[in-house]
Amino acid sequence: MKLEIDRRPLWVILLIRSFRPAFFLAIGLLFFYLINLPTPDGLTIQGQRAIALFAVCLILWVTEALPLAITSLMAIVLVALLDVLDKRTTYALFGNEAVFFILGAFILSGAVMHSGLSNRIALAIMSRFGGTPRGLLASIFFLAAALSFFMSEHAVAAMLFPIVLEIARGLNLKPGKSNYAKSLFLALAWGCIIGGVATFLGGARVPLAVGMLKEATGITIGFFEYTSMVFPTVMILLFIGYFGLTRFFRQDIPDIHLAKAVFEGKLKELGKIGYVEYAVGILMGITIFFWIFLGKTIGIAGIAIISVVALFILKLVRWKDIEEYVNWGVILMYGGAITLGASMEKSGAAAWMANAVIGDWANNPLLVIAILSLLTILLTEGMSNAAVIAVLLPVGIGMAGKFHIDTKTIAYAIAVPAGLAFCFPMSTPANAIAVSSGYITTRDMAKAGIAMMVLAWLVFNLTARFYWPMIGIRL
Repeated sequence: MKLEIDRRPLWVILLIRSFRPAFFLAIGLLFFYLINLPTPDGLTIQGQRAIALFAVCLILWVTEALPLAITSLMAIVLVALLDVLDKRTTYALFGNEAVFFILGAFILSGAVMHSGLSNRIALAIMSRFGGTPRGLLASIFFLAAALSFFMSEHAVAAMLFPIVLEIARGLNLKPGKSNYAKSLFLALAWGCIIGGVATFLGGARVPLAVGMLKEATGITIGFFEYTSMVFPTVMILLFIGYFGLTRFFRQDIPDIHLAKAVFEGKLKELGKIGYVEYAVGILMGITIFFWIFLGKTIGIAGIAIISVVALFILKLVRWKDIEEYVNWGVILMYGGAITLGASMEKSGAAAWMANAVIGDWANNPLLVIAILSLLTILLTEGMSNAAVIAVLLPVGIGMAGKFHIDTKTIAYAIAVPAGLAFCFPMSTPANAIAVSSGYITTRDMAKAGIAMMVLAWLVFNLTARFYWPMIGIRL
């Protein structure tokens, strides 16, 4: 039986279950009220309808009263029905390049996991470098980060979790009491979170932001271009993260010789490396090479889909082996978010909202980036990072014109902080998976996570101030 963790706050769950009919009636009345208000000066009727739909989707995304994918599908249909955009344009937006890149990345990541290659690499590294308590902690933390460069951070957390759980049990660590156990599971979560923002592959939030940016402005961001921009932020946060892990939870175990037996046993179960693992590894390496050097020429989605086709031509996977790794709900959600974002931009609603909400008191580019990144990093602690991007990016793009900011910087200021959720289990599946072990509590995670969240925001903004101009990113 598949275990699903409801990451919504308890008060939201109780409120929705107790007052569900009244809740949806109130949503409907709010929507009716907003679209029938007198149209404000400077806003078109299509823009007013887009804002009304945006407000409804915002409430549904925050509360998760409906699945995120269903809310997004509703948004697509209503954009067309309300004539915010014509039907052909609306439904064509669902075929955005970012959606197909995400689909291809899910399948490629699933192939790596199904082949056993990722598991073998993880065990080999931990066996090689995990000879001491600090060495094991570092190997879990940096391994989770490195794997999240190339795979979904959620998949990495799910893959490494049973290994870390067996280590904790093998070392006879006490759930909720052992500081070393707390640091191990926090290392798993933090490594996935930090590594997940390093490339397009760590999470679908970055391709979503890039897709929304392209549909709204025609501007695109390349695979290597993004990674070079975020690289210093990731490296500094990895250093701070490891330092924090060794300080927040002091080591309370003398040695870890018992963990060696866990590694050796699991490596024996895997046996010798076979043809499928070799082939999948080579294909993934070639795919990443093409993403980096030919992504803008061929298109990252085209490269991803060609690689997926190659997997099946070479019979490295079967569809029934891989379909469990494809999160169709995420794909539907992202298609809807791109459509809603494009409708906000093309109708003029985004620019109008930007001016009305933030325009009067954000008076320079650095302050705009600081405000947007702070709002993003705070909101992503309590709601889906994809929903945060869908909410804030259209407004941010609207602000870019007023302050003459390169719209790429707006995408960076929202897409990167949206992945840096350290505080709560509901913030990201990596945190939820760590807490589900029973070895670390929500309180422990929040206590360390708040400090990490503040430091992450500071590091990001310092990088924007001093590093971005050095690589030609205009603020």
